[in-house]
Amino acid sequence: MPRTPSPFEPLIDAVESAEALDGIGKAVGKKVRSLVKQPAKDALAGTWLGHALHPLLTDVVIGTFLSATLLDVVGGDEDGDAGAKLIGVGMAAYLPTALSGVSDWADTEPVDDGIRRAGLVHAWSNATALGLYALSLKARKSGNRGRARAFSLAGASALGAAGFLGGHLTFAKGVGPDQTVYDAGPDEWTEAAAELQEGKPTRVVVDETPVMLLREGGSLYALHDRCSHRGCSLADGELDGLEVVCACHGSRFDLRDGSVKQGPATAPQPAFETRERDGRIEIRRTG
Repeated sequence: MPRTPSPFEPLIDAVESAEALDGIGKAVGKKVRSLVKQPAKDALAGTWLGHALHPLLTDVVIGTFLSATLLDVVGGDEDGDAGAKLIGVGMAAYLPTALSGVSDWADTEPVDDGIRRAGLVHAWSNATALGLYALSLKARKSGNRGRARAFSLAGASALGAAGFLGGHLTFAKGVGPDQTVYDAGPDEWTEAAAELQEGKPTRVVVDETPVMLLREGGSLYALHDRCSHRGCSLADGELDGLEVVCACHGSRFDLRDGSVKQGPATAPQPAFETRERDGRIEIRRTG
């Protein structure tokens, strides 16, 4: 049965094909990557939390702004004081939310251009919502409830557009989720055909799962080769003691168990047990 297209697909197609956004997108992304360094990088990514920080913070901004709008629609806030407080909380939470989001977005390169373009429009929509809610707050303080409601409703519309694009980036484009979650690798001993050079990470494919194999100091190590952060090959990275450093964004993983030693990755790499039998290397998923 053919898939029924979403009514919003033309909007997504228009945004992702907007080549005019590439110049500013590349410039902003490069600037963000040059400014956001460790340990701020890990803090904004959510490495310490175990998953991306940005979605958690967006709940605060969206929740408080939309709550103010709901009070405007259904009533119960005759003097506008509750709505003003809600908007104030949302505005206070906006900056760390935007910083975490732009840091995640800047690390999506190298990617298809659609992510860069959609991310810019997502950020612009959120900034528009912020400005409209700020105008609503100003109108509330001056006692103009009509203007306050109008700006609030307009802000909610901009926020909805931003939320739609944010969902598209996360769930359709995979910005944020663990890139290995649906491909954990074999749970039974499986041959991993490879000729290994001492100290040189090698990429092999085992039952359709990419695996990085390494022979180092008489020991064998095996990790999922697709970096959990953005899917880059760990075999292209560098070794630093018992850690492998992703060549794309600098995430560090322990060779022994795949644990994250430095972000921006937030999820560990699936690690594999290894053994050699009759000159053949075999692996299986740990745990």
